[in-house]
Amino acid sequence: MVKILAFSGSARKNSYNQKLVEIAADGARRAGAEVSLINLADFEMPIFNEDLEKKEGMPGSARDFKSLLIAHDGFLIASPEYNSAFSPLLKNAIDWASRREGDELPLLAYRGKLAAIMSASPGALGGLRGLVFLRLLLSNIGVTVQSGQQAIANAAKAFNHDGSLVDSAQQDAVIELGVNLARTLAKLKSTE
Repeated sequence: MVKILAFSGSARKNSYNQKLVEIAADGARRAGAEVSLINLADFEMPIFNEDLEKKEGMPGSARDFKSLLIAHDGFLIASPEYNSAFSPLLKNAIDWASRREGDELPLLAYRGKLAAIMSASPGALGGLRGLVFLRLLLSNIGVTVQSGQQAIANAAKAFNHDGSLVDSAQQDAVIELGVNLARTLAKLKSTE
């Protein structure tokens, strides 16, 4: 069975991006994938510092996050936009999980993985600018990012009380991100 890890780059309570990735995760489940939905707030990590790493090793929470990345075939990632880029929380988690331990292969948590990305923002562009940089970062560390993506503008008014999107076309498009990722991963697994 295809395994997908879903998370957002936000630790804020009632995060728009956590709600968004939950919608995509539902789509992946509908397509038959096993989805692990996590919240990065549950993985407290210090700001990456190589001196700290040399002195204390990889923090347990960073190792736990990295292990989850390794154990899954693909990722659903929603990130808020911070000054035209992705969130520092997301970047820090990605940086820690990129570190080698022992004789493992470089970028073991990322190489050969597939991802779908999305964003929700109170702004008019929905976090679209941040997705450009997230796509670049993921591609540079070996993740193949699907071409389709979603950016939900005016996020404060975009969600219903139950976490679904007010705009049914947007809801369907985000569900389709999860469906497409699950189906693509299933096709790849069937050819292995």
